[in-house]
Amino acid sequence: MDFALRQLNLTDAKSIAQHANNIKIANNVRNIFPYPYTFENASAFIHDCQNSEEKCQYIRAIVVNRQAVGVVGCTRQEDVHCKSSEIGYWLGEEFWGKGIMAGAVKRITREVFQCQDVVRIFAEIFAYNAGSIKVLEKAGFQLEGKLRSSIYKNGAISDSFIYGLIKQ
Repeated sequence: MDFALRQLNLTDAKSIAQHANNIKIANNVRNIFPYPYTFENASAFIHDCQNSEEKCQYIRAIVVNRQAVGVVGCTRQEDVHCKSSEIGYWLGEEFWGKGIMAGAVKRITREVFQCQDVVRIFAEIFAYNAGSIKVLEKAGFQLEGKLRSSIYKNGAISDSFIYGLIKQ
């Protein structure tokens, strides 16, 4: 399925809220991602993205048929980790399993390596998130390690995995 990546704008808020308001998404991302996900949440997120410097955060809407249906972004780390950027993403459920997210991850990592002075992009994902594991592996990321009992989500302790991609 064809998709595009572009900067978020406030007109995306309705679509972002519609696609993000899904417990299956919320269960696989950090607690900062609210559920239910409202128009106000989407507007605040977009506003924050527009006011962040791209040298620190590089965030893009995933667009299908001119509609923002997900988000992918990298956040540059600080201090001794300043040459690393953490990737995060989500996609509306109706678009899962179509290769969109793996393609979006490949595309944004290329862009981030070109425009930011980083040598490594990594993701920390919940060990039970098989879909995200597939996305990262299709995009060329390698498993770097398992963090045992490292997350607390929905009342349960779980493991997480660190996946990394090194600039070539």
